[in-house]
Amino acid sequence: MKTMKSSTLLLTAGMLFGFLLFPSCQDDDKDVNRLYPNALVTVKHAGDETVFLQLDDQTTLLPVNLATSPFGEKEVRALVNYEEVDKPRGVYDQAVHVNWIDSIRTKAMAPNLGDENDAKYGIDPVEIVRDWVTVAEDGYLTLRFRTTWGYPRVVHSVNLIPTNNPENPYEVEFRHNANGDIGDRYGDGLVAFRLDNLPDTEGDTVKLKLKWKSFSGEKSVEFDYKTRAAMPASSAVAAERSVIPLQ
Repeated sequence: MKTMKSSTLLLTAGMLFGFLLFPSCQDDDKDVNRLYPNALVTVKHAGDETVFLQLDDQTTLLPVNLATSPFGEKEVRALVNYEEVDKPRGVYDQAVHVNWIDSIRTKAMAPNLGDENDAKYGIDPVEIVRDWVTVAEDGYLTLRFRTTWGYPRVVHSVNLIPTNNPENPYEVEFRHNANGDIGDRYGDGLVAFRLDNLPDTEGDTVKLKLKWKSFSGEKSVEFDYKTRAAMPASSAVAAERSVIPLQ
């Protein structure tokens, strides 16, 4: 994943106050930059329980100031603000200091229930936002989505299901259930889906097709996708990913 120096609409109170680890400012510009995520990562544990961050399909980061994961033993996708540091990195590609880190909703794919899909997963419209965090990498499909919200906010449900298209086993559908929430204010959410239920690409890069119901009708987009290899805590295995413009 390409790192970014700024992002809007994705900061939460938890990110601003729960995970800010840096001390008082000495340089205003530097401190402002620390407010924003500069990478999207997967938080993982090595065989020796070392916590490390998977930056993309190839690059691993060793967070020298995190002895344990703030998310317990779970593997999650997360937004992070970090700085590279000149410290021992072992088998990892780069040692980093984590200024703050905040997990995003990380889910498994849901089963296709056929005629029961609409009732179970909803048919409410949603937009997929073309953004640096909308990406297929490291065995996940991470999506920034936009929809309308009321007040007070009702919890919305989102799921990713296989379409069971016999001509394309790598076709999936994003489903949104507003759970009766009727609003006129647009807001964004961020969610990551683990793609391990899809057929193994056996080292090949294939087109992963995402479908969804938008406010203006059915839409789709394709991502380059390769099944995540069983990787050691180093960049020994390379995989490919890219973000394709929405169609």
